Amino acid sequence: MARLTTFGAMQLPEPSTVAGQSGLAAVLAEPARAVVAVDFDGTLAPIVTLPEDARPVPGAVDALRALAARVGTVAVVTGRPADVVVELGGLATIPRLHVLGHYGLQNWYDGSLHSPEPDPAIDDVRRRLPALLADAPEGVGVEDKVHSLVVHTRPAADPAAALAAVTPRLERIAAEVGLEAVPGRLVIELRPRGIDKGTALLHLVREREAHAVVFVGDDLGDLPAFDTVDMLRADGVPGVTVASADPDLDDTPAALAERADLVLMGPTAVVEFLTALAAAVGDS
Repeated sequence: MARLTTFGAMQLPEPSTVAGQSGLAAVLAEPARAVVAVDFDGTLAPIVTLPEDARPVPGAVDALRALAARVGTVAVVTGRPADVVVELGGLATIPRLHVLGHYGLQNWYDGSLHSPEPDPAIDDVRRRLPALLADAPEGVGVEDKVHSLVVHTRPAADPAAALAAVTPRLERIAAEVGLEAVPGRLVIELRPRGIDKGTALLHLVREREAHAVVFVGDDLGDLPAFDTVDMLRADGVPGVTVASADPDLDDTPAALAERADLVLMGPTAVVEFLTALAAAVGDS
């Protein structure tokens, strides 16, 4: 269990590692030069069967608003389209919030969305997926994110078996057209090569000339951001990696918790941490 430090009425969990403790101390010492970045699904919002049903847990928007008013840069970094997360999360009312969608391909800020044209290979795969998945187990579905395509197996009767059945064919078509087939929590995402949350986070930290960074995530797709925090620490920028590990789900990647400086028990605990961090920054 994480140690707690009290700030006013709030208790801020302390990282279990020396590097994480140094990173948190740097954020508290100079919040105006810090970046706090969080994932959406599984981190601010519980994992749900249908992606369109995802909503942040109570208090998430208030926590982000409080942080955005007190920290130099606050961002939601997601694999989803930025505008979709803004709408699902009710994030449009938060001043100064960055939403980096599609692993950083998109940047939503202050009501404006900057987005490139989709990779033509996505159109190719979009046309071919129905035939490719025609004999897939019942419940397997495709989420079209415009810049990528995600095959979900959570609704299937045996989600793990369904994932194993469709993965080889998805990997083959991805290789054929020059995309990546990236695994996640009962999903395979077909997306352009060379984009991930680590690259998105690194660009944001460098653009903002941040002196400290916090990243919170829950899935394999968040490991590149953990890698970026490690790299930044080696370059003298303190940082904290936080894993959202919901105890009610059995598909939380063990690798994420093993890498994290701080492990929190799902989105509600994440929001409590963000709320306490905002209070601590205000008291610092």
